[in-house]
Amino acid sequence: MGTTQLESVPEPKYWHLRTVLSEALDSEFTVGEVLPNERELAARFGVARATLRQALEQLELEGRLQRRRGVGTTVAPPRVVVAVGTGQHAWPGTADDAWEPVDCAPTAPPAAVADALGTGREELVHTVRRSRVTHGQPVAAELLYVPSASVPELTAIESPSGAARARAVLRELQRGDLERRESAVELGSAGADDAKELDRLPGAPVLVVTTRYLAGGRTAALSVATYRADTCRLTFGDSGDVEIHHGPQTRAS
Repeated sequence: MGTTQLESVPEPKYWHLRTVLSEALDSEFTVGEVLPNERELAARFGVARATLRQALEQLELEGRLQRRRGVGTTVAPPRVVVAVGTGQHAWPGTADDAWEPVDCAPTAPPAAVADALGTGREELVHTVRRSRVTHGQPVAAELLYVPSASVPELTAIESPSGAARARAVLRELQRGDLERRESAVELGSAGADDAKELDRLPGAPVLVVTTRYLAGGRTAALSVATYRADTCRLTFGDSGDVEIHHGPQTRAS
């Protein structure tokens, strides 16, 4: 692809450049590849570096590029597709679940979670912390709240702490008969803990997916999953699963 001259376009130069760069990402670069430096890119496309920076910032906001300290600007991996549905689905932690257990501890959940679970506001529940990574990049963090009544056979001896405890809670939870799960999505801002785990600045935009797992006519577990907004897109239907669509292995998606 030769040098593109941007002359007499009816839109801001940086926006037109953003389109040109996006096409170049699809045709010339692979996921994780480092782009040429700003001086080289500005010369190639015949624009001022200020215009180039605006275009790069826009593509970063759209999740097409990533600025990595000590590395430079790289092509971002494909977005995580968050499918929100209400059909019958599996419990968390099943064989095809992409989440990785990190920890588990007894905690008093937030008031809204306690109300949804039907537990007392001071009652401790099992709080399972899980993470999701794609292409070596953290894309989501989850807190899964499980009341003791949902895992009655769990013992501390079998799984004392940490990831082992989290896996034991998930295994015990799967013994129940799941009726359905319901999900809702809202836009939020990353708090300090989520920002650290997702490698973002506090206040960065995130998608918060809240999922209720219902069994025996009650909420048996509740998940609050926080996704990086720059790496996710929503789909709506009855699948209800969260999948990572890798697309072509050598091409940015």
